[in-house]
Amino acid sequence: MKIAIVEDDINMRKSLEISLSEYENYEIHSFKNAMDALKKIDSSYELIITDINMPRMNGLEFIKEIHFKCSIIIMTGNATLGNAIESIRYENVKDFLTKPFEIDSLVKAIKRIEKVKEVHEAYEKRYITKDRRTGKADTRKIKLERRKQGSDRRKKFYGSSEKLDKIKSTLSKAAKTDASIMLLGESGVGKELFAKYIHEESPRYAGPFIPINMAAIPENLLESELFGYEKGAFTDATAMKKGHFETANKGTLFLDEIGEMPMPLQAKLLRVIQEREIVRVGGTKPTKIDVRIVSATNANILEKIKNKEFREDLYYRLNTIPVKIAPLRERKEEVIDIAKEYMFRTARQYDMPYKTLSEEAKEELLKYDWPGNVRELRSVIERAIILSEGEEIIPEDLGLEIRIDAISD
Repeated sequence: MKIAIVEDDINMRKSLEISLSEYENYEIHSFKNAMDALKKIDSSYELIITDINMPRMNGLEFIKEIHFKCSIIIMTGNATLGNAIESIRYENVKDFLTKPFEIDSLVKAIKRIEKVKEVHEAYEKRYITKDRRTGKADTRKIKLERRKQGSDRRKKFYGSSEKLDKIKSTLSKAAKTDASIMLLGESGVGKELFAKYIHEESPRYAGPFIPINMAAIPENLLESELFGYEKGAFTDATAMKKGHFETANKGTLFLDEIGEMPMPLQAKLLRVIQEREIVRVGGTKPTKIDVRIVSATNANILEKIKNKEFREDLYYRLNTIPVKIAPLRERKEEVIDIAKEYMFRTARQYDMPYKTLSEEAKEELLKYDWPGNVRELRSVIERAIILSEGEEIIPEDLGLEIRIDAISD
């Protein structure tokens, strides 16, 4: 495994480098700050171990700039609730260690990541075909029909609560119109699932549903991703490409993390909403579009407007119907049913035996406050299914005490 260590403390950095080299046959590369790491790391790195508190660019800013798939372990000597919640937001973050820690704890965290990776790779090898030209996994071509079964199940909500029922009722009414809806709520509450629900409840249900995460796409690529480009628009533009707005025509475009959209693009988006047409990058001819926009954010948009980071006129265009999605800690009645669904899906996906939740594990799930919301619950359950040894999930399999310690320290 190729590992990058990003740590500004030279003693800590060297200690980790030497210790990991002695423990396992890992290829270790260390960097004294995030800026140096960003210049050299690429998709060949399978794991990045990074500190949070570093000069110039902190660890959370650093992982936001990593646009390739890898696993990340965060270290910090000053664990806070805010840091823990923010790190959970990123799917690549697999563990959160509070300094000082024993090297054994880090090695165990790496071993857990390796085991999960092995299961994922075995699944891809068995069920997913490869594109003959690129050699990459082609998730559109699944070998087994059973992969298609239950597709409707994935679109449904699991569990029920009074707050969820009220949210669904509001969205169902709003979906019947073409009014712009803005979903507000913490990271990980499942805003994309609610956006899909709006689409399926709307007259556009037969059209495409296209999600795009503003925070996950580099700023220099965002315009061409949204609006497409003409052949010759830039060096690599060897053919015309439609953007997400055109792809979503007659359907719904879900703009997640809208608060992260750069200001120059906000003006162009406002024009698209007003004129109902787009112009591809490098082009001059407008193309008419018929798209329903659903946006979402966990940011304080009003604060961004005050700081001149978000256009007020665009906000009111997107925020015709604002809907607040309650965090999972306020919908505890749903936790066990959601957990059971993810247990079923994980076991089926990886051809593993279905397991049950012990009563003690259920109690732990209900006591935990889920700062990372549904996304964190899904991650905890998937890891428990893969790593547990018995037929029943017990509290130790969930690893919640590690998360609680990291947040409370």
